[in-house]
Amino acid sequence: MSFKRLDPDDFVVSSDAISATAWSTESPILTTFFTSSVQEASSTGDYYLNVYQTGSTLDNAAIQFAITYGNKYGSGSVLYNSVVSENSPTKTIFGQYQNLVIGDENTDFSFGGTTSDDLWVISIDRARYKEKLFLGSFTLLLSGSGGTLSLTENSTTTTSQTFNEAGRVFQIVSGSVGTVYPGVNASGYSPSKGSYGWFLPDIGTILLHPTAISESIQLVPSYSVNSDGLNNRALFNSINGISARSFRLNSEETITSDYVFIRPRSSEFNYSTNPSYISGSTGEVIYPLFINAPQTYITTVGLYNDNNELLAVAKLSRPLLKDFTKEALIRCKLDF
Repeated sequence: MSFKRLDPDDFVVSSDAISATAWSTESPILTTFFTSSVQEASSTGDYYLNVYQTGSTLDNAAIQFAITYGNKYGSGSVLYNSVVSENSPTKTIFGQYQNLVIGDENTDFSFGGTTSDDLWVISIDRARYKEKLFLGSFTLLLSGSGGTLSLTENSTTTTSQTFNEAGRVFQIVSGSVGTVYPGVNASGYSPSKGSYGWFLPDIGTILLHPTAISESIQLVPSYSVNSDGLNNRALFNSINGISARSFRLNSEETITSDYVFIRPRSSEFNYSTNPSYISGSTGEVIYPLFINAPQTYITTVGLYNDNNELLAVAKLSRPLLKDFTKEALIRCKLDF
């Protein structure tokens, strides 16, 4: 075994962004939506609905995303205790997303400059994306008694990025796959109620602004007190109730690669360190040919730290002949 210290010029770092569809159907557009009646009837159904790509367990049904509704005052759901007002699942959901997204349960959501006391949430299942959602790929069609609405995010038109506790924040506007439909204003916002929500690519979450959606297509959540308003089901029906149902979304991940270049020079690594080449009694080279015309075959490269600890091993596809007349350049790629 022979060693050689690597120089700083032998290391190169490269980053590549790789995108893929978010859905288990391996298509960028999800067109079929199903819920579980068992889950909806259970206690978890008071908080959220899981949405699947198929209604049959034989077709490898997998959760694609979940729908939930939150309300600052606990409206739209049954109270935990009838003598404690406003304390209900919808208030719990609202507070959880305040902490997760804003980082403060006393700060309200402001969608395009309009404060909101409630929100619908679409949470993409973590198994559907590796690192983050791919900007410019989002399209969601909603239906209501007032028509249909196509939503996207404004990453292609925004000039400066906004950040909060959840990472990057983009406004949800009318449009498709990153292209804004101006409508009544150039921003793609609703006529007078601000944006249609927030697109949070770094945590795979979409917050929808009910007031803005209601203004555009009359999809109004129930604000019932101490009764189930079925608001999770209302948003699901809005997504599933349109003939041209469509939810387009891709995911993205950044793969960082370290390239390490190993350069055996003409004068290096020509003699084998295998003890069978040496006579045990005299300490001389057994085969005189390897004294004046040595040659070796490089098969493996090991990367060690300064403590002589093996960190990585690279195997060549075939043995590489090395002698005094040859130099080599071996490139090792480390992905992480």
